[in-house]
Amino acid sequence: MPIHLLWGDDEAARNRAVETLVQAQVDPSWATINLSRLDGNDAGQAAQALEEARTPPFGAGSRMVVLQRSPFCSQCPAELAERFEAALAQVADGCHLVLVSSGKPDARLRTTKALQKLVKAGQASEQSFALPAIWDGAGQVELVSRTARELGLKLEPAAASALSDAIGNDSARLASELEKLSLYANPITLAAVQALVGGQTTSSLAVGDALLAGQPADAIARLDALLEANEPALRIVAALSSQIRGWLWVTLLDQQGESDVAVIAKAAGIGNPKRIYVMRKQIRGRQPAVFLRLLSQLLSVEAALKRGSDAGDAFRDGFLLNA
Repeated sequence: MPIHLLWGDDEAARNRAVETLVQAQVDPSWATINLSRLDGNDAGQAAQALEEARTPPFGAGSRMVVLQRSPFCSQCPAELAERFEAALAQVADGCHLVLVSSGKPDARLRTTKALQKLVKAGQASEQSFALPAIWDGAGQVELVSRTARELGLKLEPAAASALSDAIGNDSARLASELEKLSLYANPITLAAVQALVGGQTTSSLAVGDALLAGQPADAIARLDALLEANEPALRIVAALSSQIRGWLWVTLLDQQGESDVAVIAKAAGIGNPKRIYVMRKQIRGRQPAVFLRLLSQLLSVEAALKRGSDAGDAFRDGFLLNA
């Protein structure tokens, strides 16, 4: 297929896919002639990509034109869009036009519709590379497993979970750590991860999860890590407050028999309704009183911070002394 559309916010995975295409299609001996890397933020380079895609390869192998930050399925000037639509049928034999962007293609655009028509006809390919949300623990574990498969590595399930806890959805660091671990053990084991992968990625959401699980010591350790990373204490309070209120709303609406996740998400102020399914699993069997107590503790923390208390002490007093 001469046209390839790669999109999504997982930049590391996108770049791996591009390099896989380059290695498969371009003869290294002719790469200086047959490989072009252009930037779609420059309208001139975007137009150049369309012109080069009409040029057959020289020598052995295929020609590949890689256009990073492609504008053709997002904000695209009318004149450039017309040139793109005309060029779709004029890609030379043996040439591959690779369109790369971080955002999802805008399905309302004529250019996107024209490209999707080719995808459905098997004359173009489309791949998406989306990072899981910070609250999506299962998605982060799947990201670890998928990246390992792409790199041709075997990974024990416990090791995947440990890597997810340590790295989160930092796809670039994940690939680097997996390659390092593969030199130490294959398949990659939990012991290898614990021995070689330092540090722990955390967030305010992870603090809330620890509090929900009844693990205040773990929550304090994560709070210390956030404070050491210069995360503002009041911003942490705001994030935790939003998270716990969301749990409270979901619990109350579930008890009232509401089953429409869109209605629950709107009432709880949650932008992505899919998150409701995750939250329901987290809070299953818990009563509203649990969340009211956590909100009361947060109020104590906020009051202490605004009176000038040390951030670490305020969180410890709020979550340990008031437990």
